Amino acid sequence: MKKLIALALVAFCAQLGAQSYWQQDIAYKMNVVVDVANYTFTGTSEIEYTNNSPDDLTTLYFHLYYNAFQPGSMMDVRSRSLPDPDRRVRDRISKLKDNEIGKQDILEVKVEGKSAKYEVDGTVLVVHLPEAIEAGDAADIALKFKAQVPKQIRRTGRNNAEGIEFSMSQWYPKMAEYDQYGWHTDPYVGREFHGVWGTFDVTIDMPSEYVVAGSGYIQNPNEVGHGYSKQEAKTNRIKWHFKTPKVHDFMWAADTDYQHDTWTSPDGLLLRFFYKKHPKLKDEVSKQKFLENWKSLQPETVKIFENMAKLVGKYPHREYSVIQGGDGGMEYAMNTMITGHRSFKSLVEVTAHEAIHSWFQHNLATNESWYAWMDEGFTSYYEDQVMAMMFDDENIENKYLNTRKAYKILSEGEKQEPMTTHADHFETNFAYGRASYVKGSLFLLQLKHIIGTAAFNRTMKRYYKEWKFRHPDDQDFIRIAEKESGYVLDWYLQNWVYTTKKVDYSIYNVELLAKDKLQVSLYRRGKMPLPQVIQVIFKDGSTQEFLVPLTIMRGDHAHHVKEGKRILTDWPWTNNMHKVIIDSVDAKNVHIVRLKTEWTGDVSDITLENDVFVLR
Repeated sequence: MKKLIALALVAFCAQLGAQSYWQQDIAYKMNVVVDVANYTFTGTSEIEYTNNSPDDLTTLYFHLYYNAFQPGSMMDVRSRSLPDPDRRVRDRISKLKDNEIGKQDILEVKVEGKSAKYEVDGTVLVVHLPEAIEAGDAADIALKFKAQVPKQIRRTGRNNAEGIEFSMSQWYPKMAEYDQYGWHTDPYVGREFHGVWGTFDVTIDMPSEYVVAGSGYIQNPNEVGHGYSKQEAKTNRIKWHFKTPKVHDFMWAADTDYQHDTWTSPDGLLLRFFYKKHPKLKDEVSKQKFLENWKSLQPETVKIFENMAKLVGKYPHREYSVIQGGDGGMEYAMNTMITGHRSFKSLVEVTAHEAIHSWFQHNLATNESWYAWMDEGFTSYYEDQVMAMMFDDENIENKYLNTRKAYKILSEGEKQEPMTTHADHFETNFAYGRASYVKGSLFLLQLKHIIGTAAFNRTMKRYYKEWKFRHPDDQDFIRIAEKESGYVLDWYLQNWVYTTKKVDYSIYNVELLAKDKLQVSLYRRGKMPLPQVIQVIFKDGSTQEFLVPLTIMRGDHAHHVKEGKRILTDWPWTNNMHKVIIDSVDAKNVHIVRLKTEWTGDVSDITLENDVFVLR
């Protein structure tokens, strides 16, 4: 093994334990030869794996995702067992023929030149090391493998519904992540992914008529014609060579009919677009519209990246690709794979959503299985923001209204599960989707309500800056929010994410005490504690806002004062009823007193009719 870190430093990190952040590092060098006639490929993978942990490792684990696409696999059984299976999967895996299944055969594993014992357990490869990789050491691992590309069902595969021949995601033996929580060896049953930060050097040997799109930077553009004048191929095959820095995955796609366009943003970001020249559509009008939409998408994609740079931070790589393929929309390292037979607006929306994942999964790489809401939810929140910035006719409040309606349906039913539920273990796809996308988006919307807009914006930018290219979790995020707002926020994380408590507040009564004084009685009908903002609307249409903080928030409310709110008495979370005095107002001319909940877009109160009190 290669000794990379001094023993004294290893001992120091071990003493610090969980208080000292560390992450593993990996460098892949892969060579793949594709047999397009049989949809198979052979490959070699030379890996340098650095053990930055304080632990000695005696076993390694790899994901073999293709093995999920076999009748009787865990993904197959799980899909057929759910009451609401993904419509794209259902029972399709169980019906695959032998030449349609996915499979990944491991032919050889060597560690530091020595043969290693291994076993394949479904979608997991277990490698027993001939010698431990000690803390601070690195090891060279060599794999030989052979695979069959499955018929496209979920994300990866061949010959998707729109005619794309190769959608190659989750296609190689991928090292499982090891972190302060141990190994993450989840079998693949159709949900989320996690990986080791590192680099990829990938060569893909394909027939010369194919155009290949992939993660990273093409190293031989003149040979392959990747946006340049293609040299005449001396043979009927071409090797596509990609290098990809600071990522935790590598994806590629290939088709003989790909149109490849490029568009460069004002700040130098090169955007690549791959889509069918001859789309698989019935009539010429639809084909022409398809091509027009993909051309029109290109300048809009520039706006997506420009707006996210303003809201959160600059995209760190020099290129990004939008690729037609897959089964819907899915984010990957430095690219996305999307279906393309859509209206123009839908095409922009799916591109926006998947591109924004670059911030919340491919630059801030949370463990999606544990924290899907930190990826899908944060991405959904900013998708709404960006789309509103791009399309003047888009009403952001209407988009959030739909999100809150989705939460209300979830909270009033019996299917809700805590957001901390492992992504694979939700009892329904409905509960997973609402917890991850809906409640995850509302987590940010309500956080902005709690800490104020300025502190919220600082939080998101600092979170991105400090945790980029690492694996943050929910505690890492909430500590950033606490530092930027000055509030204690553990109560919000615990109650909204770790429980299924409902948001339900009401105005019980409003009394006129004097010409300049009102008493407002508030009632918490649900169990979810949240600070409340009372909005007073006067007869002339003018408004004034008042913050009712929670006692457990602590901190200084100066940022709320700067945003025009007056501060009222704190609400102890133990009390269902709370009375506040609003003085120094023209009380006789008050027309409406209401809570800033769903009426004004701040929080997700499930009962609206009691949030408003009209004075006669």
